[in-house]
Amino acid sequence: MKHISVLLLLLALSFSGFSQNKDAILGKWMNSTGEAHIDITKRSDKYFGKIVWLKEPKEKGVVKTDVKNPDAGLRSKPIIGLEMLKDFVYEDGKWTDGNIYDPKSGKTYSCNMTIKSNGQLNMRGYVGISLIGRSETWTRVK
Repeated sequence: MKHISVLLLLLALSFSGFSQNKDAILGKWMNSTGEAHIDITKRSDKYFGKIVWLKEPKEKGVVKTDVKNPDAGLRSKPIIGLEMLKDFVYEDGKWTDGNIYDPKSGKTYSCNMTIKSNGQLNMRGYVGISLIGRSETWTRVK
């Protein structure tokens, strides 16, 4: 009986670990180039990320805007405050089915994210299937 109690306790602890793990992505992250900080938040059961800091927020004295956006009506929006990660869901230890927008190119890609054992965030952006894409590593902002 004692062994069953210990087993049940360990099982309960592992489930509580899983529920905490899905929100491990929340917070501020620095992109791989160190040019931007992105704040990842949760709305309902989905995860989103907004640019909250730029190393160089201005260009030639003018606030950087989303000049490469394919929607001409959005090109005057500032890069700071831009939502670049959208609609991620947590499943099996990773955040999937989301999109990442690249303001440098104006393109949007499918994306998956995982947290590595060292605490870094692995981003995999792709078109079509994830085998055809690019990965980069983000680090948590302290």
